[in-house]
Amino acid sequence: MSTNKASIAGVLITIGIVFGDIGTSPLYVFQAITGNGKHFDHDLIMGGLSAVIWTLILLATIKYIYFALNADNKGEGGIFALYALLKSKRIKWIIIPALIGCATLLADGFITPAISISSAVEGINNIYPDFPVLPVVVGIIIAIFSVQQYGTSAIGKAFGPIMVIWFFFLGYLGVINISKNPEVLNAINPYYAYNLIVNVENGFWVLGAVFLCTTGAEALYSDLGHCGKGNIRISWSIMSLLLVTNYFGQSALCLTDGFHLLPKQTIFYAMVPKDLLYFAIGIATAATIIASQALITGVFTLMNEAIKLNLWTNLRVKYPTDHQGQIYIPFINWVLMIGCLVVIAVFQKSSAMEASYGLAITINMVMSSVLLSYLLMLKYPKMKYIYVAIFGVFIIIEGIFLLSNLGKIMHGGAFTLVLSIGFFILLFLYYQARILRKSITEYISMKKVIPLLNAVQADPSIPYEASNIVYPTRSNSPNKLDSTVFFSLFQKRPRKAGVYWFLHLDILSDPWGVHYTVNEVIDKSCYYVTLQLGFKEEHRVEYMMRKIFCKMVEKGELSGDSVFKCVRGEFDEPDFKFIVLNSRVATDNKLTAFQRMCVKAYRLVKSTGLKPAEDFGLDKTNVQVEYIPISVTKQYDQELVEDYEDYSRSESIRLTRGE
Repeated sequence: MSTNKASIAGVLITIGIVFGDIGTSPLYVFQAITGNGKHFDHDLIMGGLSAVIWTLILLATIKYIYFALNADNKGEGGIFALYALLKSKRIKWIIIPALIGCATLLADGFITPAISISSAVEGINNIYPDFPVLPVVVGIIIAIFSVQQYGTSAIGKAFGPIMVIWFFFLGYLGVINISKNPEVLNAINPYYAYNLIVNVENGFWVLGAVFLCTTGAEALYSDLGHCGKGNIRISWSIMSLLLVTNYFGQSALCLTDGFHLLPKQTIFYAMVPKDLLYFAIGIATAATIIASQALITGVFTLMNEAIKLNLWTNLRVKYPTDHQGQIYIPFINWVLMIGCLVVIAVFQKSSAMEASYGLAITINMVMSSVLLSYLLMLKYPKMKYIYVAIFGVFIIIEGIFLLSNLGKIMHGGAFTLVLSIGFFILLFLYYQARILRKSITEYISMKKVIPLLNAVQADPSIPYEASNIVYPTRSNSPNKLDSTVFFSLFQKRPRKAGVYWFLHLDILSDPWGVHYTVNEVIDKSCYYVTLQLGFKEEHRVEYMMRKIFCKMVEKGELSGDSVFKCVRGEFDEPDFKFIVLNSRVATDNKLTAFQRMCVKAYRLVKSTGLKPAEDFGLDKTNVQVEYIPISVTKQYDQELVEDYEDYSRSESIRLTRGE
């Protein structure tokens, strides 16, 4: 069943996948606003509450739920979906905000699971102050990343009901505490947020804590491909009301006369009745596991889009269900897990992690606003100035949050900032290396290839290499061939085979099915094959090529004989040789220092991806990996001077022989 169609089941799965991060923010938002539970000034609480409410309205609801969900790229969301839509307009500068957005979301992926789960599990200290929570947090982190391989649909079905219980529990806690101080309902007036910034001491810097309420908003958009806009919008209309109700309740509690926190107590757990404390800890822990899930699925989507756009090398992407949006990327999964464990080891407690949380995702939101506004202006030119005004407001708000978060740099925020910068540099250098790679002629007309193939086959001095040679090709047309394949065929020792095969692999949007077409390049000696696979089909390319060969033999299109006469009729299986090519910058290229950095970054990123034989599902015994030199810059022009030449010895030998 597809989760993209709006339905009760789809809504339930969506709640389990998408709302974990933003739904667990009440665990730590007011704890951060009040300086870890130390300041309960009336203007601070009312201003913080008003700022939280309007942040959720303006950023989460209007920007993401209303505008962003309509800017999908074939059902996929996220910052790379925006980049893909703008890429066709040939606008060069858009790559910078896209890569910054990607880098910051990756950095945020290291901190979100750690702070969410820690903040929930630490509730145990409200009952048992000396209980060691760190081993529990580590165990949960390892478990949540270990179950990713079973798919977000299965996880969503399990977590959806838990999240529904969590949100209604948030609403219940909010209602019972609002009754203690209903004055907090006045915080819907944005004046209180204005007063916080202008009149409350250090009120501007409090906005860095306020922003934590919307750190999961990006998942509302990036998980679009997993759930569908209808399910997300229906879910948010209900869950957001329960979420805001809880924030009202926390504020009411903070403004209650004589209220103060006990040692190791948090504002959230202080609002829970004592007889429900065990239940609160359990459901909060479960909800924060789902918060981690929302972030992880968002990162999977992001990196899958990066791979499709050639902004990262091919990684193994698995599809646990028949829905193409449900993906699992093992390499990214384990890198995120290691990163989260490092964060836990460095910061130890959730209160220490708060300073490093929010800065990176604020930058991500600014970048998405820039790209989204530009896309809408291009798509609806008559409304250009309206979108300029609307997104100008969004960017100003996010810019204010960004400035307020800069104060966190000296208190732990540098951690995610350094991570973001590191990821951006790697992504940018890889992108620049791809530009270098594209500077060469990538394809050669088949009209130039055919005469040379005929000449090689007719030359008796060249020995046969195999009966069938197969070249995987990026060319999506039988009328052109990769320049690297051309080099391999002719520019060293010419390769001679009975039949040449140029194979192009195409992945379909349907989960199942294998289709192929064969285009004749040279009768009975050269063919271009397009192999179309459903996205869940295994890449058993060698098996499929042998099957295509046998079908062509059955139809009389090929003889099926080996080119080696001595073994004809001895073996049922035809001999195949697969040539997989890797390009390398030629040693005589004159590279600048920056270009050398790009090449090194390119090789580093490529080392994280699939090996060619593994990607194509080839038997390694029949595969030859070949490195092809390419020129991406001017070659060295080094002068060579001959000091002298002396042929006297060779001349005297010739005279002695009488020649």
